[in-house]
Amino acid sequence: MKNTSVIILNWNGREYLEKFLPALIACTSSEVEIVVADNGSEDDSVDYLKINFPQVRIILLDKNYGFAEGYNRTLLKIDRKYSVLLNSDVEVTERWLEPLIDLLDSDKNISAVMPKIRAYYDRDKFEYAGACGGYIDRFGYPFCRGRILDTIEADNGQYDDRTEIFWATGACMVVRTEHFKSAGGFDASFFAHQEEIDLCWRWKLMGHKIFVEPGSVVYHVGGGTLSADSPRKLYLNYRNNLAMMYKNLPQNKLFAAIFTRMLLDGLSALIYILQGKLRNFTAVLQAHRDFYRMKPELRIKRERIHSDNISYSSQIYDRLIIWDYYSGHKTFSSLTGKFK
Repeated sequence: MKNTSVIILNWNGREYLEKFLPALIACTSSEVEIVVADNGSEDDSVDYLKINFPQVRIILLDKNYGFAEGYNRTLLKIDRKYSVLLNSDVEVTERWLEPLIDLLDSDKNISAVMPKIRAYYDRDKFEYAGACGGYIDRFGYPFCRGRILDTIEADNGQYDDRTEIFWATGACMVVRTEHFKSAGGFDASFFAHQEEIDLCWRWKLMGHKIFVEPGSVVYHVGGGTLSADSPRKLYLNYRNNLAMMYKNLPQNKLFAAIFTRMLLDGLSALIYILQGKLRNFTAVLQAHRDFYRMKPELRIKRERIHSDNISYSSQIYDRLIIWDYYSGHKTFSSLTGKFK
């Protein structure tokens, strides 16, 4: 525990700090450093912390750098072996941290571990952002053990086995600090959304492992920054997903996957038009436009990744998850494709 820092990236989150920080302190060993990195908040978060939680270390950032760059800048100031990236809207439980640290201690090749994530307001169900371990399909669509598209399963212990996964949720992930820094951290150009998937993909290409440890359980509110229907959130998800695929896919799969994904995105945009959601339609178009604008920078990042990495080993689902879902496979355990 002496080697661990728990880091909350805060932006105007006084309400969440007041609600969830006491439980974090109560359920976490006193040997663990608890840090709140303030991302240029405009509320009274920092004053509240100074008055009520003097034992918490505060790192002040001069503006809102988003999730990605905010954590990058913060971890430059962290020198402990393990860093827990914890959303401010997460409720931890008793002995939540010990199983995660024990797993990291057991294998130096593990870069990140996540707990089981349940929904704060529907506590018998998994939570959308991570559930019990993340995966992607061959066209870059993320899904989880316990959550496919908008279908969220009840947690009946069906995924209680510790297992290697493709990505760990940014809502609560324990990272090996050295691995985070050596991989270059999150891609700051993502700002927010899917930067954790991109980082986990890079780790996997470097031959490292990502795990879920269901022996640890936390509860996540979710949607605290941007609502699910936010055009801004849609824009970031569509743009960042294309950028992530372009950076990380092997050359022999790159063109087909990107081309197919952009066609599927176009179909999504047409559906938004039919639904009268013009702002969502525009968000998809802007995401594709800005992906093309980012390509010179992404090409440099791609060359760096693929010149440094030693393996294309991953656990990517070999089918289109959307097709399987609408064919009746709405739970992770019912999927018939392979992970390779």
